[in-house]
Amino acid sequence: MNRDKVLQSIKGKLKLIYKQNYKTDYLDSLIELISKWEKANWAQNDQITQKNVYFITYGDSIYENGVPTLETLNKFLKDHVNGVITDVHLLPMFEYTSDDGFSVVDYRQIDANLGDWSHIHSFAKDFRMMYDFVANHLSKSSSWFQGYLNDEEQYKDFFIPHDENFDYSKVVRPRTSPLFHEYKGKNGLKTAWTTFSEDQVDVNPKSFSMLKELTDVILLYANKGASSIRLDAIGFLWKESGTNCMHLEETHEIIKLWRILLDYFKKDTQIITETNVPHKENISYLGNGTDEAHMVYQFALPPLVLHTMTTHDSSKLTSWAKTIDKVSETATYFNFLASHDGIGVRATEGILTDEERKALVDKVVENGGRVSYKNNTDGTQSVYELNINYFDALVNQAEDRTLDMKIKKMIAAHSILFSFIGVPAIYYNSLIGSTNDYKGLEQSGINRRINREKFEVSYIRDALVNDERRSKVFKSLSELIQLRQAESAFSPYASQKVVDLGPAFFALERENNQTGEKITFILNVTAEKKAVSAAIKGTNILNNVIIDGMVELEAYEFAWIKA
Repeated sequence: MNRDKVLQSIKGKLKLIYKQNYKTDYLDSLIELISKWEKANWAQNDQITQKNVYFITYGDSIYENGVPTLETLNKFLKDHVNGVITDVHLLPMFEYTSDDGFSVVDYRQIDANLGDWSHIHSFAKDFRMMYDFVANHLSKSSSWFQGYLNDEEQYKDFFIPHDENFDYSKVVRPRTSPLFHEYKGKNGLKTAWTTFSEDQVDVNPKSFSMLKELTDVILLYANKGASSIRLDAIGFLWKESGTNCMHLEETHEIIKLWRILLDYFKKDTQIITETNVPHKENISYLGNGTDEAHMVYQFALPPLVLHTMTTHDSSKLTSWAKTIDKVSETATYFNFLASHDGIGVRATEGILTDEERKALVDKVVENGGRVSYKNNTDGTQSVYELNINYFDALVNQAEDRTLDMKIKKMIAAHSILFSFIGVPAIYYNSLIGSTNDYKGLEQSGINRRINREKFEVSYIRDALVNDERRSKVFKSLSELIQLRQAESAFSPYASQKVVDLGPAFFALERENNQTGEKITFILNVTAEKKAVSAAIKGTNILNNVIIDGMVELEAYEFAWIKA
C-alpha cells in the first residue's frame, strides 16, 4: 500500500475510533509520527511457514551470576535449540514493579537485570523475536501515571478516573480485586481504573495523545527487531458505559490501525492477540483474515487437550476441531499448551459442561496445582484458570504410574500441538521437562509461579543430559519439531480436515494445496493399545512403517502418515 492509501486508511480508522469526537489534527499528528519513522532503517520479515516454532520464555528464565540474562539465554538457545526453535517470545522485558513483568514502568526501557537494547539486537541476529506489548495498562510507578497524579497537563487524560455517571454494571474482568483504586495525588486523592491490580493502571486510548504514544511504542518494537508483537490483554483496551468493556468496536479498529502501519513499515510483522475468552470472542480478532491480527491465541486447545488425555475420549476435541478452519493466506492460529499463565478454562464455555470443567479442577488440585477465579457480573465467582505445570496436569494418578508413561503422555499431548492448523508455541518449562515449582509458589504466594521456575544455566545444561525426565522430554520434543519442519503439509496456512475415528483416537488430515503434500495425524488418546481401520494409505514418517488401511497404536502412540 502506498503512502497516500495508508494515510487515507488511517483517517478512516481514526474516524471509526473517535466518531463524533474525531478532530482533523489527529490525522496531522499521526502523519508527523509516520514521517519520523520513515527516516528510520527498516529490516524486512520472512513469511511464516511450517518451520516457524515459537519458544515462550522470560528474559531471565536461564541465568548465570554476573552476566546479563538476555546474553545467557541467547547463548543457551543457540547451543541447544538452534535449528529447532525459530522464534523467541520474550515475555515483558521492560522495567516493571509487579506481576512478573506485566506492570511496565517504561515501555521503551529494557529491565537492567536482563540487559539492554544491544542484547536484544544481538538476540535478533540469531532468532526471530516476539515482544510483549502490555498495551492495556502501566505500572502506577510509570512516569505517565505519576504525571497524571501530579496533574501535569500532558497526562491529564492518560488514565480513567471513576465517573459516577458511568454504568459499570456489565463490566467483565478476570480478577476479584476492586475495579478502581485510590492514589495520593499532588492535589488530593485521585482514582484510576485497574482491571488487574492496584499496581496495574489501565491506559485511556480515548485520549488521542495516549493512542499516539501507544502507536509510537508498537512501531518502536517493530523497528528494534520484533518479527511478532503480542498484544497482551488487548480485549480490555476501550471502555464504554453500559457495556462489558471488552472487545469493543474501537479496540478492533485500533488493532486494524496498527496493522496498516506495520504492513506499511515492516510487512509480515505478526500481530498476535491474547484474549483469554470464549472461543467465538477470541477469533473475532482475526477480522476478515487480512486486516486485523495475523494470529490469535488458541485458548481452547490447552484445556481440551487436557480433557481428552484425562478422559481418554476425544469427542469434545474432535467436535470443536471441526469448527476450526483455514483463515486466509496470512492469518492463522497461535497454538500452545502451556504458558506463563495458567490453563485458561473460559474458552471451553459452550464446549465442556460444568461437570467436565469441575473434573479438570479436581484433577489439578489432586496433582498439586492451584485454581484461580474471576468475578462475575451477578456477584458470583467462577474458575478462570488452572495453575499447574502441564506435565503434572496430564498425569492420571491411578494409571500413569511410571516415568516412561508420563513422558509418553506429555509427548502425545504435544503431537496434537504440532499437528493442529496454525503455528506451534512451546513454553520453556515444557520443552525442558519441568514439573510443579512448589518452592516458587510457596515463597511468592502467587498461583502462577508454580509454572515459572527459573534455572541457573550450568544446572539446566547438565540436567538436559543427566536428568532422565528432562533429557527424554527435551530430546523427544526437539526431534518431533525438526521432523515437522520438513513437511509442508504442516504449513500454518495448509488446510485441515478432522477425521473422526471414534473417541479413542484424535485424527487430522493436513494438506498443502500448493505443494500437494498430505499428512494424516492419528493419536491413540487412551492408555491401552488400540487398532482402527480407516481408508488411509502411506508411510508413517515417525518410524517408516507402511500403513494400508489398518492403524495399530500403543498407549498414547501417534502416527504421521504421509500419502
